[in-house]
Amino acid sequence: MKIGVFLVLFQNDPLEKALDYVKSVGAEAVEIGTGGYPSNAHCNPEEVLKSPDEIKRFKEAVESRGLEISALSCHGNPLHPNSEVAQKHHREFENTILLAEKLGVQTVITFSGCPGDSENAKYPNWVTCPWPPEFLEIVRWQWEEKLIPYWKKMAQFARDHGVKIALEMHPGFCVYNPETLLRLRDAAGDNIGANFDPSHLFWQGIDPIFAIRKLGDAIFHVHAKDTKIDPVNSLVNGNLDTKPYTDEINRSWIFRTVGYGHDLGFWKDFVSNLRLVGYDGVLSIEHEDSLMSGREGFEKAVALLKEVVLKEKVGAAWWV
Repeated sequence: MKIGVFLVLFQNDPLEKALDYVKSVGAEAVEIGTGGYPSNAHCNPEEVLKSPDEIKRFKEAVESRGLEISALSCHGNPLHPNSEVAQKHHREFENTILLAEKLGVQTVITFSGCPGDSENAKYPNWVTCPWPPEFLEIVRWQWEEKLIPYWKKMAQFARDHGVKIALEMHPGFCVYNPETLLRLRDAAGDNIGANFDPSHLFWQGIDPIFAIRKLGDAIFHVHAKDTKIDPVNSLVNGNLDTKPYTDEINRSWIFRTVGYGHDLGFWKDFVSNLRLVGYDGVLSIEHEDSLMSGREGFEKAVALLKEVVLKEKVGAAWWV
């Protein structure tokens, strides 16, 4: 396994400066933002694809520092009911797949997307309960008319270009837990898997260890990011919380850097279970901890992960 970082954390720095810094701290891989909600400060695929020299320059900027690209990420909503948003995110997604092929990057990360409740909707509509009964009709329409047809097409497009799609299970989108990820994978093909981010599972009441075992080889990429449940607020209001992320003291949960939501023991179990199901790839640090700076959070995450990552290949069981 290797320690990486989602480089949008340092989007205010030029690419080369950001790469030098993460290398100096001990990261071995970078996940590059290419569009969608995280934007494309370090890499605009539409522009890079115009020039073979630019593709070469971008690749060499990473590899010359002894780093690798774990994935290209364009977390967006290509099924947004606003056609301008949907078309923009879809275009960025397609271009990201094309660039991944040119760079030899096997994995592209995004969200499943979430449509509205009808063709006339203005905003996405994420259904969280089965009643009143029209809610179930919305879910059926979203999956049968929008989600499955789109992802069948895009899974084939990605496969044709030698790329796998890793969907991040995220509340607010149609794929938000192992059940919905596997449902879409069954419908659209095994070229679709998970970008496994435990932070979005914790507050749903999902045990990431059990989720790893359920998903198995459907895990294509992993985010290292933590969540802290606030017992004072959670036990009063539950975990469905629409207060701003910066209203930390009143929220039921907040994102934390690795180790500040769950202890070293959890993260040891986390990497051990990833290895059990065959994942020995990158743990890509995503920093969204509003209680500490990006640099401090990143450096603390690297330090903890160095204690838990399994670096060497498994040898023979000599004691058997």
